[in-house]
Amino acid sequence: MPVYRTRTAFEVARRIKVFLNLEAGAVRDGASVPGFAGASGNPDREQELERALKDREREVARLSAKLVAAGSGGELTGNVEPENVIWMLGTARTGSTWLGGMMKDLPGHDLWHEPRVGEFFGFYAYERAAGRKTANFILGPQHREVWLRSMRNFVLDGAEARFPDLQASDYLVIKEPNGSIGATLLMQSMPESRMVFLIRDPRDVAASALDAAQEGGWLSQRMTNSRVKARVEMASKRPDTLVTNRARMYLQAVGNSRDAYEAHEGLKTLVKYEELRADALGAMKRIYSELRIPAEEKELARVVEKHSWENIPEVEKGPGKFARKATPGGWREDLTAKQVRIVEEITGPLLRELYPAG
Repeated sequence: MPVYRTRTAFEVARRIKVFLNLEAGAVRDGASVPGFAGASGNPDREQELERALKDREREVARLSAKLVAAGSGGELTGNVEPENVIWMLGTARTGSTWLGGMMKDLPGHDLWHEPRVGEFFGFYAYERAAGRKTANFILGPQHREVWLRSMRNFVLDGAEARFPDLQASDYLVIKEPNGSIGATLLMQSMPESRMVFLIRDPRDVAASALDAAQEGGWLSQRMTNSRVKARVEMASKRPDTLVTNRARMYLQAVGNSRDAYEAHEGLKTLVKYEELRADALGAMKRIYSELRIPAEEKELARVVEKHSWENIPEVEKGPGKFARKATPGGWREDLTAKQVRIVEEITGPLLRELYPAG
């Protein structure tokens, strides 16, 4: 059986289930809408049912379009809509866990925490392609359209498997700081998705990474693989080398994310950790405005308060903890003069562009 027919059957079954669930809910609730039995005259319930019916109508219309597309060999997607995917790209230690947590707690949102798909594809595309120019290389430039489509399906299928209860109208935030080496490929494979380009002063990023890798720091406590052990040893014996490596990672990951951001023609927003820290609510309002996602201010205020630095228990923050300092410019006390020079020399182009007054 052709693949598209198999996927069509699955899609039909799943969408019918959604349809029946909505119908059952409407009948069970007995909300007040003309033509429905059990009208209660409650305006709030009327609005709720109207929204449910509109969602149902959209689901039916979407299903019809997908069946037509399947019949012509077009692409099918499931409950994760590409246009409702929000990529969070940049690099690690920029506040992505904080921002991702706030977004996840908004109604109609969920969070995919670091699938690292960008690292997988980005590493091979950028680091290995130069030595594999033959037509046999699976990520060869002459077949870019083919493997970008495969990358797109790889992400969407993985998301659907992990978030089966996500509604088509919901938003999925994909927090991918450690996979941002592949930022340009991710955004090219899903051009209709949204993008959050999250950045932080590279000197503070290096200081945070150095603190995390210290003996007894959160990195050594959470992870025990050989790479982490080597990093912990490096932090104690060769801290300047660790800072050098981290600065190079920043240059590559943030540089690729910057390129992806500039090229992306869809909805996007640039967020600085420093701005988020100074006025989290204001930054969240701007993010959702620029991404054109409806969000009530009271809900934004709620998640900002819930995830505020002040509400983190004292035992969970401080030196060596994941929530360490939350003080922009703290690198002045955390890094040696030599380490500052290392970061500034390596990340110079990005530092001057993104933090010209720093």
